[in-house]
Amino acid sequence: MKGRPVPDGAQTFLAFDFGLKRTGVASGNRLTRTATPMKTLQAEGKLRMEKATALIREWEPDAVVVGVPLHPDGAPHENTRRAQKFARQLEAACGKTVYQVDERYTTTEAISGGAADADAAAACIILEQFLRSLS
Repeated sequence: MKGRPVPDGAQTFLAFDFGLKRTGVASGNRLTRTATPMKTLQAEGKLRMEKATALIREWEPDAVVVGVPLHPDGAPHENTRRAQKFARQLEAACGKTVYQVDERYTTTEAISGGAADADAAAACIILEQFLRSLS
């Protein structure tokens, strides 16, 4: 996990599985350490950011989690930088703390689990991994 320590008061979270054309979204909470897939944003560029910030304003989570893709060996690639930029833009646009977490294999796990919406399911997996990491 990259970012500041999670304050004890932070209870609700939205997570994003960033993609160039589709970005999965999930919501969850610290108490149950569970997440629920919400939807997938079918948007690119500025429209993706507008839709993501609208969801954050609507749901008013305490913090946001963004999955950051890496190569299997942990090395960054072009989509790593794009997801990190998306995370920084969300933080600036919404004033919420945004945590960046490793999202390797989450889409593969979602597909192998039979998810109808693999992107939203991947966001759910990302958020549940994050929630389990909290003390």
